[in-house]
Amino acid sequence: MRVVLPHKNLLGEQTSPYLLQHKDNPVHWRPWSPEALAEAKSLNRPILLSVGYAACHWCHVMAHESFEDGRVAEVMNQLFVNIKVDREERPDIDQIYMAALAAMGEQGGWPLTMFLTPEAKPFWGGTYFPKEARFGRPGILDVLKAVHTAWRDKQTEILRSAEALSSHVHQRLAPEALKPAAEPPLSDFAGKIAALIDPQFGGLRGAPKFPNAPFLNLLWVDWLENAKRDHRNAVLLTLRQMLSGGIYDHVGGGLARYSTDEQWLVPHFEKMLYDNAQLIQLCSFAYAETGEELFRIRIDETAEWLLREMRMQSAGFASSLDADSEGEEGKFYLWTHDEIEKVLGADSEKLLAYYGLANPSGWEGNPILHRLHHPAALSDAEERDVRGLLDQLLIAREARVRPARDDKVLVDWNGLAIAALATAGRQLQKPDWVDAASSAFHFVCESMEDGRLPHSIRGAKRLFPAMASDYASMIQAAIAVHGAVQDDILVRQAEAWAQMLDRWYLDETGSGYYLTAADSADTPMRIRGDVDEAVPSATAQVITALAQLSTLSGDHGLYERAVKMAEAALGRVRNQPYGQAGIVHAAALVQRPRKLLMSDPTGTDFVPVANRMPDPRRVDIVVTAGGTAAERHSEIQIDRSARAAWLCIGQSCLPPIHDPAALATALKVTPRSRDRKQ
Repeated sequence: MRVVLPHKNLLGEQTSPYLLQHKDNPVHWRPWSPEALAEAKSLNRPILLSVGYAACHWCHVMAHESFEDGRVAEVMNQLFVNIKVDREERPDIDQIYMAALAAMGEQGGWPLTMFLTPEAKPFWGGTYFPKEARFGRPGILDVLKAVHTAWRDKQTEILRSAEALSSHVHQRLAPEALKPAAEPPLSDFAGKIAALIDPQFGGLRGAPKFPNAPFLNLLWVDWLENAKRDHRNAVLLTLRQMLSGGIYDHVGGGLARYSTDEQWLVPHFEKMLYDNAQLIQLCSFAYAETGEELFRIRIDETAEWLLREMRMQSAGFASSLDADSEGEEGKFYLWTHDEIEKVLGADSEKLLAYYGLANPSGWEGNPILHRLHHPAALSDAEERDVRGLLDQLLIAREARVRPARDDKVLVDWNGLAIAALATAGRQLQKPDWVDAASSAFHFVCESMEDGRLPHSIRGAKRLFPAMASDYASMIQAAIAVHGAVQDDILVRQAEAWAQMLDRWYLDETGSGYYLTAADSADTPMRIRGDVDEAVPSATAQVITALAQLSTLSGDHGLYERAVKMAEAALGRVRNQPYGQAGIVHAAALVQRPRKLLMSDPTGTDFVPVANRMPDPRRVDIVVTAGGTAAERHSEIQIDRSARAAWLCIGQSCLPPIHDPAALATALKVTPRSRDRKQ
């Protein structure tokens, strides 16, 4: 049956703010859908696929230069079926075609511009193309005409090449089962990552610099498990430098996506929910380890930013803030000396005694506020004074034109934010953060249909089905909130989500999960989701979620499933060139999970100690009179006759601990690290 959609832009009814940004383009954009793919087949036209996201600066540049240009649009409309994808709504589509671009030997990034056969198989692509040739890149009109000529004259060759490339991508993203590996190469992987760390500024050597939470997580767990102090120090150095540089918003809190230089000074100003959720978690671990006030202050500022600027009326959290406002990157966040003096008067010099205003070479905007020269926390009184001055700047900044907010609620990213707020709320005794985490959790639950999660929520619209990462992230969110409120309803909900994973995502071997559901009708190929991006891979998140849930619930079958999945994933790690830190990290958590049981009727003895000392390996359970889920599943009996705490590591438990100070020691110093050189 011949399917040809109307000759117009069809993005106006979409949920994604990114797609809606392009609804008035003269390009006849289609959303990714079975109908758009059928149209390409009917017309035997190649597909021009453009992938980006709402906060992406160069996506905006390409849109203004090319997609709003009538001459460019005319060529696109005549020669291609044009499909626009929000990578945040469709990470499965993005990962497939980003892998294809990498297989071509090209540098990845967004906007992603790919040319596909009518069967949606990639044959050529790139990222940003200017309207006219510059930056060493060909102009978009030249690209469009060259691709059309090649399709017209060499179609058979292109189809053959696209078939081979698609097979390669499928093998890379959905590799066949290999021999399982039981031992996670934690120290080996951590050592390789540590060798790449910049000894002066932290992060990976060179520029640009990204937070790269999966790498930092792996280094941190290797420190906890194997007492590698240099790995601990690499994480702490990276955090201190990030939290002092221009990449951090010292006025309003929160971290930008990356810095364009090696010193964390010049940010790319977009703010992403996932970066900041992971930052809060890492700072919680760092604060528990060091007691440094810098980490506590940045947790507080970033959490308050989340609640102030990212929390939706629905209680969910928005996805991102744009880098641009009034057509300029970073304009909302930048300050001149005169602007600061106008707000603070004589107190401006007090602020600038600790903060710098940088105009590095090549930077064309107003100066960037940073604290690289005074990274350590000041005295309590000085920090209060400085924060008061920054708050005056924050009030003044509210009068500026704000960057756009991508207000779709992504379930997996919200899971990260919920877990971070619940953890930090426990640690810093912030019940309002725990309440916000609980409210966001319940909002996501209320967005389900037939027990299934959506992936994206915006207003009354829901995008189904979810990704495996959505279920994994929300299971971990349930466990984190449970740690704060100790409500077994959360355990039951997490167990129901684990069942949904089995029903819709389990692979043919029963040893892993696909990223996409079995009934995802428009996915070109089902992929596993083994590769880390800015967050750990879907595979890593599922392994971690099942391991933690087995600990909390006492369901040993869940633990066996997590072990089987970890061993299978480790078997695939051997043949993957990059992006496997998340799997190695998750497998290490499975190998030696930790459970802390506390009989603490008043909640004033052991619970505060556990709250102050979060550990990515540990699940905390308060024993109640009615019995816990872990007891019921495991058929164990816990002595409630006296207050005590029981720390279980791997498959064995330490003797009962009756003194809170002794518990703090047990949580701080692991049995493995006692006898190792510190």
